[in-house]
Amino acid sequence: MTFLTIAWLALPFIVGLGIYLLPRLDWVLAFGVTLVSLAYATFVFRQPEPIPLELLDSFGVTLIADHQTGFFVLTNALVCMAVLLYGWRSNKSYFFYTQLIILQGSVNSAFICADWITLYVALEVISIASFLLITYPRSDRSIWVGLRYLFVSNVAMLFYLVGAILVYQANNSFAFIGLTNAPTEAIALIFLGLLAKGGIFISGLWLPLTHSESETPVSAMLSGVVVKAGVFPLVRCALMLDDIEPIVRFFGVGTAVLGVGYAVFEKDIKRMLAFHTISQLGFILAAPEVGGFYALTHGLVKSALFLIGGNLPSRNLKELKHKPIPNPMWIALTLASFSISGFPLLAGFGAKVLTMKTLMPWQVIGMNIAALGTSISFAKLIFLPHEAAKEGDKKQSIGFWLAVVVLIGGLVGANVVYYQAYTLANIVKPLVTIALGWVAYFLIFRNATVKLPRMLEQFDHLMGMMSLMLLLLFWMVWA
Repeated sequence: MTFLTIAWLALPFIVGLGIYLLPRLDWVLAFGVTLVSLAYATFVFRQPEPIPLELLDSFGVTLIADHQTGFFVLTNALVCMAVLLYGWRSNKSYFFYTQLIILQGSVNSAFICADWITLYVALEVISIASFLLITYPRSDRSIWVGLRYLFVSNVAMLFYLVGAILVYQANNSFAFIGLTNAPTEAIALIFLGLLAKGGIFISGLWLPLTHSESETPVSAMLSGVVVKAGVFPLVRCALMLDDIEPIVRFFGVGTAVLGVGYAVFEKDIKRMLAFHTISQLGFILAAPEVGGFYALTHGLVKSALFLIGGNLPSRNLKELKHKPIPNPMWIALTLASFSISGFPLLAGFGAKVLTMKTLMPWQVIGMNIAALGTSISFAKLIFLPHEAAKEGDKKQSIGFWLAVVVLIGGLVGANVVYYQAYTLANIVKPLVTIALGWVAYFLIFRNATVKLPRMLEQFDHLMGMMSLMLLLLFWMVWA
């Protein structure tokens, strides 16, 4: 098992470098690595017990593969597969596929880590690979967005690294479990780094600009899986340490409400989807026990929405109200919107039902508000005008439709994870929430002209928000 896991972790990096030697096989090699990752996720699900791996004793490299890991790795594999299908026969160079497959490998490494220093290395590799993909177009705009992302990420990880050193100082080990005996400042510093890296609460307000301004396939990867590399360790800590769980749940509710609060007023499709990434990450943290299943459904649906949204005639929702989109595109957009809203027959329904059943009483009101806001936001997409495809309309590539089939098909197939959700009582509540959201959209938000300021997204304010978040974390840990 140790050899199998190490081989699986090393394969993307070996193949990524090998693509430079065999550039004509770039797509094939990248797709093969994705299939291996899919097979490994299936293998993990078949194991009845978690699989711990201790490679260097107390000096680091502690790995653990369990069913939570399986959900996140499966998400990574399916999203990466869809992005590769989307880029099939495109003009992407071997450099793009190299970075994509290295990004997939580093994200997988973060999902299996169980110690702070190995996780640090994985997160830093993720930052570099993400930066290179964001800046792939080499435009002035993409380079600035990439540098902004890299700087925010590196500042956050400096705080994280100090916290990791404090954990080692207290335990002579970097293992996650050492957080129990670590000083309060270690917990606050590590959490600040992970919250910023994962796009959680106000420390994650770098995310909307980064995800909305990246190329369509890169946006799908960033929102579908990359931000979850910062979220997964928080889920793991909440499940391992009882004292940490209330803090994680608090940030889950806070970020769910914050993200949806921005999304309901947003008129740019890609920015709306990016704000919803923030909100949906809150759902993962709000119920850590079932966070893996929710991460799977969110990764599939958000990647599908970014791929579809990037191929609409316009990003501006006001313009789209006067530009009917082709029926096939609208059907795909509606199915994805139904899933994230919690409509039955798609996996988003089961994930939302399971999450709501696992909430603490004090979380219920906030998460119901977030669910209602989600219905309002995606009503903007569901009720866009549409028509039969015309002769002059842009035809989507076969790779695009294969990617959409993989993602939407995954949402249908993932229903088996929690088929017990299909009871009358469970079905009625989400339908009522969706109906109320649609009513609120038509009566209040459809013609709303409110535009929320972007002041907090400015670079200098992002640094200030990080400082305020650190103060909040110190207070929460001490309390």
